[in-house]
Amino acid sequence: MMTYEELILLPLFKGLKSHNLSLLAELVQRETYPDGTIIFNQGDRADNLYVLTSGRVAIRFKPEDGETLTVTEVEEGGVFGWSSALGRETYTSCAVCMMESHAISMRGDELRELCATYPETGVIILERLAEVIAERLRNTHAHVVEMLRQGMRSTSES
Repeated sequence: MMTYEELILLPLFKGLKSHNLSLLAELVQRETYPDGTIIFNQGDRADNLYVLTSGRVAIRFKPEDGETLTVTEVEEGGVFGWSSALGRETYTSCAVCMMESHAISMRGDELRELCATYPETGVIILERLAEVIAERLRNTHAHVVEMLRQGMRSTSES
C-alpha cells in the first residue's frame, strides 16, 4: 500500500484532500515490471488503471489493416490503462515496458466506485484523465498523419 504522502506527488492526484488520498492509497498496488514486459495487450480485459512511478512504457495500437503504431511513451507520473477507469470492457492498446518500470495500479471498478461516493474527488480525477486522453488523441492524430504521408511517398516513388 502507498501512503497519501506518496500519492500526492503524482500529477493525477495533486490537489486531492488527504482524506481522499488515504482512501485511494487503500486501492493501489505497487507493481514492478522488467524491461520488455507486456503489461497488457490490446483486447485484454480492462481491469486496471496504472500510474507510472519510474521507467518508461510504450503504448502501442494495432489497427486491423495496418502496422503497429507507438501512440505515445509514458514517463514518470504518466497514466495508462485508462480504459478501465472509463468502464470499457477491453484495453484499446498494448502497454510494453521500454526499461524496468515501476507503477501503481488500481482496479477501475474500485476507482469508479470511490469517485461516485466522493464526487469532489471524482471530478478532479476525471478532469485529469480527460487531459491525458486528449493529449493521447493528439499524439495518435500526428502518428496517423505521418503514416499517411509515408504511404503517399512510397506510392509516388513506385
